Amino acid sequence: MAKVTKDMGIIDIVQQHPEAVEIFQKYGMGCIGCAAARFENLEAGARVHGFDPDAMVADINALIGE
Repeated sequence: MAKVTKDMGIIDIVQQHPEAVEIFQKYGMGCIGCAAARFENLEAGARVHGFDPDAMVADINALIGE
């Protein structure tokens, strides 16, 4: 599968890479159950929660082996 980017939707990331939930939880983002996860991309979600989206992308891609 293609690597994750900050432009990808949160729900799309989790559907393609369920193990990414671990990273969202690491950053304190319970996005999976949030309605915003259906329309918000990773960058927007990270910024709303005060996190660096590039760091999150790097962590997710490291986890999924991309």
